[in-house]
Amino acid sequence: MSATLAKGQNGPVAVSDVVISLQVTAPADLSALLVTEQGKVRTDADFVFYNQPSGPGVDLRPGPAGQPASLAISLPAVPADIDQIRAVITLDDANSSFGRFAPPTAIVSDASGNQLFSYQIDGLDAESIVIALELYRRQGSWKVRAVGQGYAGGFAALVTDHGVQVDDSPAQAAPQQAPPPPPQQAPPAYPAQSAPSYPQQPAPAYAPPGGGYPPPPGPAQQPPGGGYPPPPGQGFPPPAQGAPPAPQQPPAEISLSKDRPVSLQKGQRVTLRKEGGAALTFVKMGLGWDPVRTRGMFGNRTVDIDLDASVCLFADQNLVDVAYYGQLSSKDGSVRHQGDNLTGEGEGDDEMILVDLTRIPAHISTLLFIVTSYKGHSFEQVQNAFSRLIDGTTNAELARYTLAGGMPFTAMAMAKVYRVGGDWKMQALGEGFNAKHPGEAVPQLGRFLGGN
Repeated sequence: MSATLAKGQNGPVAVSDVVISLQVTAPADLSALLVTEQGKVRTDADFVFYNQPSGPGVDLRPGPAGQPASLAISLPAVPADIDQIRAVITLDDANSSFGRFAPPTAIVSDASGNQLFSYQIDGLDAESIVIALELYRRQGSWKVRAVGQGYAGGFAALVTDHGVQVDDSPAQAAPQQAPPPPPQQAPPAYPAQSAPSYPQQPAPAYAPPGGGYPPPPGPAQQPPGGGYPPPPGQGFPPPAQGAPPAPQQPPAEISLSKDRPVSLQKGQRVTLRKEGGAALTFVKMGLGWDPVRTRGMFGNRTVDIDLDASVCLFADQNLVDVAYYGQLSSKDGSVRHQGDNLTGEGEGDDEMILVDLTRIPAHISTLLFIVTSYKGHSFEQVQNAFSRLIDGTTNAELARYTLAGGMPFTAMAMAKVYRVGGDWKMQALGEGFNAKHPGEAVPQLGRFLGGN
């Protein structure tokens, strides 16, 4: 039977093997500090984390998609001079904070997956690190205590205070300041979505006996949530009336070349006709990106980023269909998604979408190509993002648009292909917004449909 702990509460652990896992709505890491009665590690081997996933009696195991790893602990194998095992949650983005997300939950289970204890860590604000809970010895037995204490000194201070030697403490590079987004009008009131929503996950916290952890810093903000792809036929009202900012003059339209691919700038357009004037009939849209490789105190690592490309098919302002990782082909068969790349690792296109322009129904006016971050990473943690247009009959690259620098958004409208009279045109967009999947994105896409 599972027990729910509150901050500071404890309970007996009657099994010899336990697993500590997390439910979090933000990208985060789980680690463990094995400390003596003095609250210090004996050696650096008593710190279990992603670059050192095994310690005495403790193993860090990969978690399910979108969730951090778990700690598998064999209590009989823990050395006798280890008095406590402290489970630590660290946000991937050190500039973020737990207060911006739903509270995390720490779960203690037995080796068969039966839940023994759960602890939702409420009350976190500006902290990016929290000691979630600890297993500790008491009179020859093991117990668990809900800790939930944010650490004010940062990750380096946390581990050094516990006795971990940090030989190379790199200076943190100042985060790139993306230019502030242009002022936007209040979005129009879109019709409510009736489709299912992704489950949100809860979370845990700690009051240590005796020795104190530094108090948590001050408060932060809470972001909005979202839903999932709406049924076909959802319409967007015309743009809201008001005093919009003076529109910038769009860049000149350019023509495709048979000798080399054209390099598009943000906002530029190109007509989908070959240099001799023949209309393209079958094109491919390749989308690619690389996760930023970060240098930490204990080695380099690549952030586990899951970006997804999708195509939204619109008839004027009305959504008709979506091709994405959950539905790889549009219902009319004109658009085919080649599958989901979960990491962005490797050279070349990460995801490829095939478009048969001759099969697109006459009422479809716009194909909008977007990329969303399923795990909530922003494009500040992505580099070399691009979209490229390929002639589907010759596989020759015709045009390419490369994003310049990361932006603090979790979704990106990369490009659109749209009708003008009897022609199809492509426009490079490169506009960011916040969405983790197509359902959260669709209500925000109306602004990209005008001006064709």
